[in-house]
Amino acid sequence: MSVWPALAGGFAGTLVLTTMLRTASELKLTRMDLPFLLGTALTADRIRAKALGYAAHFVMGLVFAMAYYAMFVALGRHDWWLGAAFGLGQGLFAGTVLVNVLLPLVHPRMGSPLSDTASVALLESPGFMARNYGLQTPAVSLVAHVLYGTVVAVFMTLAD
Repeated sequence: MSVWPALAGGFAGTLVLTTMLRTASELKLTRMDLPFLLGTALTADRIRAKALGYAAHFVMGLVFAMAYYAMFVALGRHDWWLGAAFGLGQGLFAGTVLVNVLLPLVHPRMGSPLSDTASVALLESPGFMARNYGLQTPAVSLVAHVLYGTVVAVFMTLAD
């Protein structure tokens, strides 16, 4: 197993995931804008936040592809369904621990349940499974992450 197909799959999978989330946002299925959410952790400038957020999202997509690669190597297999299962796990982690616990702790412009009325938050806390951004957000996010994991695994399979 080579690392290059995993990286290519990570890039393609992130492209699929990002496109799916953007499409869901345009169709009013969710109000979540992941690049904006990530970018505003780095800057208060809304335009720069989008650009930085997209860059950060693609870098994280490559980092997660390396984690998938390590798990595939450890297991000695990289079936599409295993990638989908990893994607489901990643989506559950992102919707529970990452955006509900960790991100509000480090994001300087995000409100949290502990925010007081004197603080001014640019973003509301996503809440459990990012439901504060719409009731369909958890489903859209989980499907997008499952597809990400599937794409990474398929790219590795095609390289065999």
